Amino acid sequence: MTNSTNEIRRAFLDYFTSNGHHELSSSPLIPQDDPTLLFTNAGMVQFKNIFTGKENSKFNRATTSQKCLRAGGKHNDLENVGYTARHHTFFEMLGNFSFGDYFKDLAIEYAWNLVTKIYGLDPKKLLVTVYSEDEEANNLWKKISGLPESRIIKIATSDNFWSMGDTGPCGPCSEIFYDHGPKIDGGVPGSENEDGDRFIEIWNLVFMQYEMLSNGNRNNLPKPSIDTGMGLERMAAVLQGVHNNYEIDLFQELINTSIEYSGVEANDESLISHRVISDHLRASAFLIADGVLPSNEGRGYVLRRIMRRAMRHVHKLGIKDPHMFRLVNSLSNQMGESFTELNRAKLLIETTLKDEEIKFRETLERGLGLLDQSINKLNNSEKLPGEVAFKLYDTYGFPIDLTADILRGKGRDLDYKGFEESMNLQKETARQAWSGTGDQEADSTWIDIKEREGNVKFLGYEITQTNSKVTSIVINNKEKNEVKVGEEAKVITRESTFYGESGGQLGDTGKIKWKNGEAIVLDTKKFETLIVHIIKVVKGVLKINDDVSLSIDIDRRNSLKVHHSATHLLHEALRRNLGEHITQKGSLVAPDKLRFDISHNKPISNKEVGIIEKEINSKIRENFEVFTEIMSIDEAQKIGALALFGEKYGDEVRVVKMQNNDNDKYSIELCGGTHVNRTGDIGLFKIISESALGAGIRRIEAVAGQAAIEVFQNYNNVISEISSEMRVSSEILKERVSSLISDKKALEKKLVDLNKKINTSNISDVKTNNDVINNIKVISKVLDSMPPKELKGLVDEIKKDIVSGIVIIISTFDKKASLVVGVTEDITNKYDAVEFTKAAVELLGGKGGGGRPDMAQGGGPKYQKTEDAINQIKKIIKSK
Repeated sequence: MTNSTNEIRRAFLDYFTSNGHHELSSSPLIPQDDPTLLFTNAGMVQFKNIFTGKENSKFNRATTSQKCLRAGGKHNDLENVGYTARHHTFFEMLGNFSFGDYFKDLAIEYAWNLVTKIYGLDPKKLLVTVYSEDEEANNLWKKISGLPESRIIKIATSDNFWSMGDTGPCGPCSEIFYDHGPKIDGGVPGSENEDGDRFIEIWNLVFMQYEMLSNGNRNNLPKPSIDTGMGLERMAAVLQGVHNNYEIDLFQELINTSIEYSGVEANDESLISHRVISDHLRASAFLIADGVLPSNEGRGYVLRRIMRRAMRHVHKLGIKDPHMFRLVNSLSNQMGESFTELNRAKLLIETTLKDEEIKFRETLERGLGLLDQSINKLNNSEKLPGEVAFKLYDTYGFPIDLTADILRGKGRDLDYKGFEESMNLQKETARQAWSGTGDQEADSTWIDIKEREGNVKFLGYEITQTNSKVTSIVINNKEKNEVKVGEEAKVITRESTFYGESGGQLGDTGKIKWKNGEAIVLDTKKFETLIVHIIKVVKGVLKINDDVSLSIDIDRRNSLKVHHSATHLLHEALRRNLGEHITQKGSLVAPDKLRFDISHNKPISNKEVGIIEKEINSKIRENFEVFTEIMSIDEAQKIGALALFGEKYGDEVRVVKMQNNDNDKYSIELCGGTHVNRTGDIGLFKIISESALGAGIRRIEAVAGQAAIEVFQNYNNVISEISSEMRVSSEILKERVSSLISDKKALEKKLVDLNKKINTSNISDVKTNNDVINNIKVISKVLDSMPPKELKGLVDEIKKDIVSGIVIIISTFDKKASLVVGVTEDITNKYDAVEFTKAAVELLGGKGGGGRPDMAQGGGPKYQKTEDAINQIKKIIKSK
């Protein structure tokens, strides 16, 4: 086989699919159902619930090429990236998995055959490690590989025993190492020199055969499983005959592109920067494609740290313009076929990188200046103080990794403890952001109910009313046997027609009735598989096991259906007119409006809004059929169904399609919400606002159906009222308003010209009121008819005219004293306009007074005290 990185990946997946494994796509870098992880960092993450027994798998063998990211917490490789041969933030993990099917024998056989027969590695260059107590694996390696005992090394440490946590599945590991030869320093695994670069781990086989108990004992698992991980970049380096991962074809393409666009050739120092840029470009691009955008918290901050570290290396190379975004095309050409999200999000990736680089460049120079000044003050062995690092972080946006990276290049270290002390509050806030509800009692109650009740069947797609039985009542997070008149509670029934709030759609309201009783359903929520009715009893007492009748508010549900279906049309119209980089970042579907948040880096123009509205209303008039279909997630992906990023989907999903009679599919989305039967049922659509929600996020608010009609009626009423007031027909209203605006502008110009003439007259008048104090010309005047906003301009003109001196002008316009004091630049070292103003304002009954030494202003209600205020300023001048 040829040895390009893409071909190595494909050969691995093809080998295992030919051996009965189900090939699955990589899961996103954001773990879909694991709040304990910031990012996906291993191939087994998407199978964690299968390994722990929480979920069943529809296949017993799988193979993947998993996107992984390590840039925080336990697996933080960021500071080493670019400086070593094998540290990366983003990497691919090739893996094969068995869920209770084959075990050690086949796992070892598959691995040995792949590396020696498919990849063609020389067995003499391979050695393996086994856990010291795992004689079974030791004997299997001897039998299958034929390796001598000297090349099967027993390791007693945790390096060769894997566990998911303190309790749960665990087992011994066996690792395959490649020997780069004696020309490179390093010892075999387990030796004192094992950290050298001669022997490189290329594959780790984990044999999950035990369950770790809380008391430290281990039980045998009834169905042992296999989890393996091969670093694609490491294997590519071996097969391409290089010792450094950055010398493989994929990285060389990115590095050469960086060199070409920067014009900076690679030498010992600049090559490190090109490597950092290439690695961090991969991590940034895949994070953005998976829905993460730079921010100051959580995953968004990790992305910003990665991007800014790379951007500092761009600056270090002397590149003046945004650089990273220029490498995106090269990355897409290399990896876009295997990871199509790169192509879909290409525009978003490029614009996000470019915007962030422009934004950071504004503060980078100033931050580097502060850092250099601080370093120059240090003794030879002194660390950079933590408070300086914190100021760089807090004021200039320097992530701590970036500061440490710069110091590393200067042979300096950082006082991490001091930095952490300054950051304690922020860290605590960040930790809280990743925790659960914080209410253990509430969590425990609902988990118990879920385990007892299982799934509550939702009947609301087909019917609006049903009979059922009450199974649980919760008041103040505690289970109760009954709820009385006037009390509120959360109620579970065996089945329900009420839609629980999810997917952006608000929950249903309505009524629950029973013999001699009635409750209003104020809202409906979902807790995983439970439908939770939030009720208030208005008659009788509701008890556990009562038979009830559930009826939703049909008019409200219909309005929700209209807005939810309109949201799907809006999503598709946005993608078709603004680009396929558009992804949904959030939504609200209410009875009277919809709100839709999207990834987009610039405002949507009025023209674009008009085009989008026109397309949506056209699809409404075409009266497309809206129908749903249950299918596998794989089938849904094949037909191009849009999925909501970060949503956890099961093996089977509900697909909502909008298409005409010719099977021309306009919109296809995964969705559990309620929808109209045909797009014509929506009636009308109108966007009412478009705004920025955050960096790279736009928010669209719109109305549909009756709500849209009411908006147009309100518009019409306003136009009619204005037309009546102005005594013109609505047809010529725009022309009349334009005429009024022109007239207003003309009058404003006349007023400006008139004020200029008045000011010229005032200058001559004011200049006659002058004194000389301490050889300083002091001009002062009280004007009773000058608007306060004209004072500053007048003082400026007098200052220019007198060249040197102090000007004090007070207006008593509208029976309020407004004061402006001006001091010419040549004497501001001795005379301060702010000092004068504060003293005068106190006499005028005001507070404060501010500005600059050459110009300050203030005022107060005591307009009768103007002469006293002027005299007070003159008194201060005389005292200088």
